[in-house]
Amino acid sequence: MEVIHLWSAPRSLSTTVMYSFAQRDDIEVLDEPLYANFLRVTAVHRPYKEELLSKMESDGNKVVKDIIYRPGNSKYRFCKHMSKQRILGLPEDLMKKGKHFILIRNPLDILPSFDEVVPPSFFELGLAELVCIYNELCEIGKPPPVVDAAELQQDPEATLRALCNDLEIPFQPAMLNWEAGPKPIDGLWAPWWYKTVHKSTGFKEENKYPQPFPFSLYNLLEQSLPLYNMLRRHVKKKPSLLGTPLPTPDLPVPANEKLLAWVGNEIVPRESAKVSVFDSVVQGGDSVWEGLRVYNGKIFKLEEHLDRMFDSAKALAFENVPTRDKIKEAIFKTLIRNGMFDNSHIRLSLTRGKKVTSGMSPTLNLYGCTLIVLAEWKPPVYDNEHGIVLVTATTRRNSPNNLDSKIHHNNLLNNILAKIEGNNAKADDAIMLDKDGYVSETNATNMFIVKRGAVLTPHADYCLPGITRATVMDLVVKEQFILEERRISLSEVHTADEIWTTGTMGELSPVVKVDGRIIGNGKVGPVTRQLQAAYRKLTEQLGVPISNYLEA
Repeated sequence: MEVIHLWSAPRSLSTTVMYSFAQRDDIEVLDEPLYANFLRVTAVHRPYKEELLSKMESDGNKVVKDIIYRPGNSKYRFCKHMSKQRILGLPEDLMKKGKHFILIRNPLDILPSFDEVVPPSFFELGLAELVCIYNELCEIGKPPPVVDAAELQQDPEATLRALCNDLEIPFQPAMLNWEAGPKPIDGLWAPWWYKTVHKSTGFKEENKYPQPFPFSLYNLLEQSLPLYNMLRRHVKKKPSLLGTPLPTPDLPVPANEKLLAWVGNEIVPRESAKVSVFDSVVQGGDSVWEGLRVYNGKIFKLEEHLDRMFDSAKALAFENVPTRDKIKEAIFKTLIRNGMFDNSHIRLSLTRGKKVTSGMSPTLNLYGCTLIVLAEWKPPVYDNEHGIVLVTATTRRNSPNNLDSKIHHNNLLNNILAKIEGNNAKADDAIMLDKDGYVSETNATNMFIVKRGAVLTPHADYCLPGITRATVMDLVVKEQFILEERRISLSEVHTADEIWTTGTMGELSPVVKVDGRIIGNGKVGPVTRQLQAAYRKLTEQLGVPISNYLEA
């Protein structure tokens, strides 16, 4: 006989699922066989405790050996368990044998009805133990399917079919319906807990609009919701506002699936790296940022990037900004925790911080700035060996009359609209012109062109004066090329001998085609190659060492 274990928290449709499995013609069902052992060992009170202890086996070892795993005549035995009933001292066979699955439900839906029999508490919910059960099963090589009760209510047949497939048992249509009323399989606690489910004849569709949440249970919700969300990540099919959930995308660098990010005052895992809905970056894109690269245990141009970040924050009148040393400390700690000492990119953001209520005014920002350090494994994002293709966007770069590009802010809609044009043209990026039609930059990088031996780059009036741009300008002079900073027309770009773009994320990226025109001979030019080599050498020599890295 194959034993199937259901583990859940109370009020999670576990009895409904038990009734569903009980309709099969190849199964027998046990309703919480570990309940008496749980009540015997703990000091938990139940109104039916004495009766239950007198009628059910309360020795956990005997329950596992002689009841749960006893021989039987059916093909399967279904055991419904509350997670908190799995207490210390039970035989290892309980978890090592049989098939297991986990049923979860949002605490927002559990808590409002919980206190009909017992007062709700973190212990009574048992979500922490449910996470432990999931982890333990994974550790012994038996990762259990996780089913969300919301799935069963929205599409019971598809959810049950998928669950049966995961359990490697055939689905039976009889699992979708049953007769109303008490069942012989009910535990003796049914009159206290099963009044609602006794009225059911199948999986009832969830009400579109829920009942108000009892805010006396707000603290308990805060404690339990992260545990539910932790388990929910392992649900195969999650409810979606789109109706049909989108498939899980592949990451450009799979190693980034597991990383640690600094948010606010702490380091958290990727899936927990979130800011408040009251944060200014959510309310209005009110934030500044920098991109940094790590080469061989050093952060390249760290001080220059921090200078620009503090200038941007001052220009936007940020208050309660972390000190330079605190920001550097957060960067170093994040890199060290991730073990990222080379070939890494940091997206460093400083928001105006959380607001006391939604609104535009910075007077609502009374919590101080929010610091975000997002470090990823990220090689240069462009093809720096063979070159990239650009098109010219119709979207013009912001004028200093409207929003000064020297403020390195997170409100990037101007750039994003140009990037959309580039994407639609199947180009790598899009060139943005200023209000007079002269070249400003691309949607993401600064630009350089080579014309008859001279290196030209636009004035930084309409574009961000990039750190990489400044570095390359210095290298142009050191490599004894002529450097001109002036207005550049689009026809000069089309007829250039060489073009490259600069940025921290892409370094020096050669351009081989613009608006359908081949640049030079369509290959990476000699000036570009020479400056790429000089830049690479500079990254090997310069940079702020990551604290403790060299010693380690």
